Amino acid sequence: MGLAYQPADVSIVVSKDIPVAVLEHRGDPRLIGDSIGKLIAWRKQARLPPAKNATYNILYDDPELTRPANFRFDLCVSTSRDLSGNTHGIVAKVIPGGRCAKLRHIGSDHTLADAVRYLYLEWLPQSGEKLRDFPAYLRRVKFFPEVQEHEAVTDVFLPLA
Repeated sequence: MGLAYQPADVSIVVSKDIPVAVLEHRGDPRLIGDSIGKLIAWRKQARLPPAKNATYNILYDDPELTRPANFRFDLCVSTSRDLSGNTHGIVAKVIPGGRCAKLRHIGSDHTLADAVRYLYLEWLPQSGEKLRDFPAYLRRVKFFPEVQEHEAVTDVFLPLA
C-alpha cells in the first residue's frame, strides 16, 4: 500500500548549483549497498561528515523498468573540494540549480518510490509544469544510523523548466 500524497505536499523551490563528489553506481540495484559502503569509507577518509556535507542521490533510472545491467544511480556528497588524485573512483559533478518541485518523504526507502511516482505520475500532469533536462534527485536530510529507518527524512526534487 502506497503513501497518500496531496498537491499541497509539493512546493516549488529554486535551488542554486550544488557541487558534489559522486560515486557512480552502475549495474544491479541490489548491489547499491556495496557502493554505499565505498562512499562511506571515502567520506570518512575525506572528513566530509553528513552533518556538514549534505548527502544526495541522483535517480537516472527506475529499477523496476531498467535492466539491472543498465541501472544508473549516483551517490553524492556536497563539496567543492578538488577531487583529483583520489583512488576511490569519486568524480566531481554539479546538480544544476533552478526551479524544482519538492516533496518531503518521511519513512524508509521501501516507500520512497511512492513519493517519486506521485511527483511524476500524478502531480506533474496536474500541475501544468514541464520537466527540465535533469533527473529527479534526493537530499537525504536524516537517515540511518542518525535516526531509525522509519523516521528517515528525504526531500525528493523534480527539476522543472
